[in-house]
Amino acid sequence: EVQVVESGGGSVQAGGSLRLSCAASGFTFDDYAIGWFRQAPGKEREGVSCFSKSEGRTYYADSVKGRFTISSDNAKNTVYLQMNSLKPEDTAVYYCAAARRHWYYYWTGSGYGRDKRYGVDYWGKGTLVTVSS
Repeated sequence: EVQVVESGGGSVQAGGSLRLSCAASGFTFDDYAIGWFRQAPGKEREGVSCFSKSEGRTYYADSVKGRFTISSDNAKNTVYLQMNSLKPEDTAVYYCAAARRHWYYYWTGSGYGRDKRYGVDYWGKGTLVTVSS
């Protein structure tokens, strides 16, 4: 059974930090790009960050570059998102997702990411991050 489970969300004041965790099981971890999307109330879902071990590539949205860091522990099949210097506009539900192909398009919302026939393979249920000013 495939499971993608997020943890680590919570409430923090602006300027603070949180670390999200995504524990994956039921599929071959190394074969997938794994990362994070977020969706704020009334806004579209946004690709935040993703890591592909097989390609050796990492993606960060411009809005989080320099503040968020994605990492993985392959022994634990877990991906982390360290979020520093948090801002109120970072408030959202953060979803962990895994994609075997076309991951860069999904996270950037380009190409295959705009075609509803395609999408990530697995989603977590989300964890809420609230940043107060």
